[in-house]
Amino acid sequence: MDTSIVADSSIITYYAPYKAKLETEMNRVIGYADHYITRNRNAPESLMGNFFADALLWKGKQLDPDVQASFATKDGIRADLHAGNVTVGNIFEVMPFENAVCILTLSGGDMLRLADYMVKTGGQPVGGMELVIENGKAKEFLIQGKPIAPDALYKLVTYDYLANGGDYITFFDNPIARKDYNQLLRETLMEYVSDLAKQEKHVQVKLDGRVQIIK
Repeated sequence: MDTSIVADSSIITYYAPYKAKLETEMNRVIGYADHYITRNRNAPESLMGNFFADALLWKGKQLDPDVQASFATKDGIRADLHAGNVTVGNIFEVMPFENAVCILTLSGGDMLRLADYMVKTGGQPVGGMELVIENGKAKEFLIQGKPIAPDALYKLVTYDYLANGGDYITFFDNPIARKDYNQLLRETLMEYVSDLAKQEKHVQVKLDGRVQIIK
């Protein structure tokens, strides 16, 4: 294709209204970020990972008040959020996939397998959990501030891609229970930002030590 090919004006006329409508929606402002929210695949914790996991935990507790923690992966987060207005398009860049929210009931043993995965991968985005890694092992692993009990059950919110074994995850292979929702992960992020805006709050994220690596 080159400049010798003339655009079909009838086709342009047909799709132009849809293109304009899409651009209007993508540019719609849903909130405001006080600072640049960045990813960092080489760090155990990142601003973007905390934002992502906190939004997921927020929605999980709405869907099921017994949810205690959230889990995502670094590779699932595809963009940063720049300081300033947050638009629908920005959230599409962060999560371009059609992943949907999923709540799992896991044994304490499977939660410990989750901790082992985080140790091997140098940390992952989580909410409601704290993990300290030392000398290649989990030195401390807490959920809602308490140590994991191998014989207890835990409710965790994640998304279907991971629950189905994506990103080489095996510790979700035998949950005590699983409930899938039609709630898209992307919609969850939008709702989280919009809810903050309704409360006249901005998106503010900090590193809080939820995942630490001690050399």
